[in-house]
Amino acid sequence: MSVIEVQPLAHLTSEELIERAHALKPQLRANAAAVDADRRVVDENITALEEAGILRAKMPRRFGGSEMPFSVSTQISAALGEACGSTSWVTTLLNACSWLTALLPDQAQQAVWGTDPDAHVCGVLAPSSTSVKVDGGFEVTGKWGYASGCLHSDWALLGMPVVDDAGQPVDQGLALIPMSDLRIEDTWFVAGMRGTGSNTLHAEAVFVPDHRVMSVTAALGNQYPTEHKDEALYRSSFVPSLAIILAGPQVGMSRGVLGTIIEKAPNRAIAYTTFERQTDSTTFQNAIAEAAMLADTAALHTARAAADIDSAAEAGEALDYLSRARIRADTGWAISNARLAIDKLISANGASSFAEVSSIQRLWRDSNTGARHAVILPAVSQEVYGKALLGVPYESNITPLI
Repeated sequence: MSVIEVQPLAHLTSEELIERAHALKPQLRANAAAVDADRRVVDENITALEEAGILRAKMPRRFGGSEMPFSVSTQISAALGEACGSTSWVTTLLNACSWLTALLPDQAQQAVWGTDPDAHVCGVLAPSSTSVKVDGGFEVTGKWGYASGCLHSDWALLGMPVVDDAGQPVDQGLALIPMSDLRIEDTWFVAGMRGTGSNTLHAEAVFVPDHRVMSVTAALGNQYPTEHKDEALYRSSFVPSLAIILAGPQVGMSRGVLGTIIEKAPNRAIAYTTFERQTDSTTFQNAIAEAAMLADTAALHTARAAADIDSAAEAGEALDYLSRARIRADTGWAISNARLAIDKLISANGASSFAEVSSIQRLWRDSNTGARHAVILPAVSQEVYGKALLGVPYESNITPLI
């Protein structure tokens, strides 16, 4: 194993990382319009996130990362989300893919971070590809949509069918591929989360050695190929971990809209009424209170789910089926309530919320787009949980992603 100098960033505490995320909010707010217009997170933001150690939050300490649990990384994402939804989303996904990379064998981890501890990884789990078994690995051909963060990545983790020598599928895998072997197709033209650069990646007969392929089937059962079994973070349950991360940006966006409207309320009248200040209206006061409670509900469900993931990982235990199903429901419920909080706030604030210069409409667009991610749809998550509560076996549930 090669040895690298552990950077001082590895010694940051959880409190310091969260504080650094909050300290970046003024810069992220100032750049948010450019992120939206340019359809990518500006380089200034990425550099600031790297210098703050935030993009190493889920990396192993062995490589200079902070190895932060999910209860911390969701708070980091929420802090960033208050200022810029796209920057928070990209940070969240890059950190999540750092966590995924750390589940791979040490040889694969060394390929990513052994010489560059600031290397970033994006990912798409859907196996929208084909593969051919060859000596020492696979040749993979395919295309993968919605690769958030790919514009800032050095590697990608991409879904693939694992086949035998006869070409028959025997498993589903994740292949770690350098971005230099991939082509980015500019396909991300959307109403919200415009700056995430969630474009389409293409591969043509790219060789992927065996040590850079992870079994998704084994991962669903908490069986990971990393040799570093003493690192608690990388014992975290697979689907719950990948689901709960997506709640962080949503919690932050709901807080961002709430804070902006509260700040402006003393100086805003309510049109066509006698109220010269929004703060004097009981109706407005009630709307603000309800929205704040919805945002708090989102945060509390996120915190509960993240704490359960972290506790099980620390104890070296796999979460049981019912707990995993509930965490999927927690995630959907949190995101639904965060989005409802924003809707309530915009209705109370009025049509000016939709002015192009307003940060409110941008966060509204970002929240509504991000909330439709397939893994976190509230209706699906609630059905998953309801079936588990009623004793429907895991194998008979509507998705294996629990």
